[in-house]
Amino acid sequence: MAKRFSDPDPNRSQYRTNEQIRVPEVRLVGDDFEKISQIAGEPVEAGVFPTRKARDWADAMELDLVEISPNAIPPVARITDFNKFLYDKKKKEKEIKAKASKTVIKEIRFGPNTDDHDFEFKVRHAKTFLEEGAKVKAYVQFKGRAIVFKDRGELILLRFLKELEELGAAEALPKLEGRRMHVVVAPKKTAKK
Repeated sequence: MAKRFSDPDPNRSQYRTNEQIRVPEVRLVGDDFEKISQIAGEPVEAGVFPTRKARDWADAMELDLVEISPNAIPPVARITDFNKFLYDKKKKEKEIKAKASKTVIKEIRFGPNTDDHDFEFKVRHAKTFLEEGAKVKAYVQFKGRAIVFKDRGELILLRFLKELEELGAAEALPKLEGRRMHVVVAPKKTAKK
């Protein structure tokens, strides 16, 4: 029984190239139409061409015919160096990923008996986080019999929201889940530097 090896690069198997393209005609796009015109001996512009003709042009230029959009009618192809095409594609994806904003959530923990000094200290940290553009998740952790002080926990979180109202807005009112009562504060657009 023969072993089957999978392609180590999934991007490589995502695109059909050269002889793998079996449709009768393709829509040719790209930016090397001057070179293609010289090889063809006639002016060539972006448009629909027989696949065999486009493949011959690619062979003459020592490049590959790469099917970019197989679901289009007719499929869209480009004459390019396949390895360079994959490299450029990965580079663009990396740039897009780097530009995408990542949501950062910072957590601040209170107890039901948090005193004023600790509260003010934690509010200052929360203001810093919101100014940096991060979300703040504040929660009151109830341990043991402290669960009977749910109203104290809610008052602490509501006071916390009141202190931060110029920098951020609560996504929802404080709610109790298990032994934690929490609230998430999102920064306002003007708070970001």
